[in-house]
Order: sequence, then C-alpha cells, then structure tokens
Amino acid sequence: MLISLRPWSSEDLPELVRLANNLNIARFMADVFPHPYANENGKAFIEFANSKQPASIFAIIVDEQPVGSIGLHMQADILRKNYEIGYWLGEEHWGKGIAVEAVRQICEYGFANLDCIRIFARIFGTNIASQKVVQKAGFVLEAKFEKTIFKNGEYLDELIYALRSDGQVANPEPSL
Repeated sequence: MLISLRPWSSEDLPELVRLANNLNIARFMADVFPHPYANENGKAFIEFANSKQPASIFAIIVDEQPVGSIGLHMQADILRKNYEIGYWLGEEHWGKGIAVEAVRQICEYGFANLDCIRIFARIFGTNIASQKVVQKAGFVLEAKFEKTIFKNGEYLDELIYALRSDGQVANPEPSL
C-alpha cells in the first residue's frame, strides 16, 4: 500500500464528498467541518486548500485515490512558528496505519518547508484512535484541559500533543 500526500484536485470532489459526509468523522472535528457534507462544502474546501502558499493542506492518497485530508495551520502573532495539524480519514480506511504515515509525512514536510518549530494537535479526550495516531507518530502529550471543548451538546476534555523540530519534549512541570 503506497501512502502519499498531494494537493487536492477538482477531480477529487466526488470522493471527497463521499468520504467526508460521515457523522463518525464530523463528531471529532471542529464545527466548521459540516455534517452533512455536500458538494458546495467540498468545492469550497478544495479552493481553500489550494489557496495556501506554501501548500499546507493535502489529500491523503492510497493507491492513487484520496482517502482523507491532512493539513498544517500556521498560528498567528507570537505563536507563528507553531502549526496545528488537522486530519481525517474515510471510515473504511481506519485501522490500517494510513493516518500515522500521513502524519509522519506532513510533519517531515512541515519542518523542512515551513518556518516551523512545533506541530501540535488538539484532540478530543474521547477520540482514543486519534490519540494513538499522534503517539505512534512521535507526538508527546503536553497538556490536558478538562471540559474545554463543547461539541454536540456536551463538554469534552482537550488533549494537546506536540512534536518539535529539535526533538525536545516540553517540560510538563517547569521550575519557577
């Protein structure tokens, strides 16, 4: 199985919409990720993804077919050397190691091509699969915030995992 990343194409629209229109994906995403996911959402997303320079949002490709999406999102102001990673994978592709490899690839790309010292993931406390993905990709848990995410009418814990370009691990208990 060959896993790679490439820019989204308008030809990917039908498969993007088919994969993304899934409540099991949307329930672990920020509210800007719609459900149901329609053609208009897919068109707007592809346009947005391809507007980034340098490129930082990609289709996850397996055997020449899109199976999900992954991106690095630069933070602003004093956090501008930090990028938040976001990703999702079509449900039929879960549990095959695809997400771990895609995370590794985009982190390698980010550290080599973006002015980036830290890539972090904000993961719902209930999303055990995503926690395992980033852990397998070398991310370290930096923080846990209790009941900070409000999704689908309930408060959830937020876990912050990070990977640093220098390989250093954040000290969870700094000396004062």
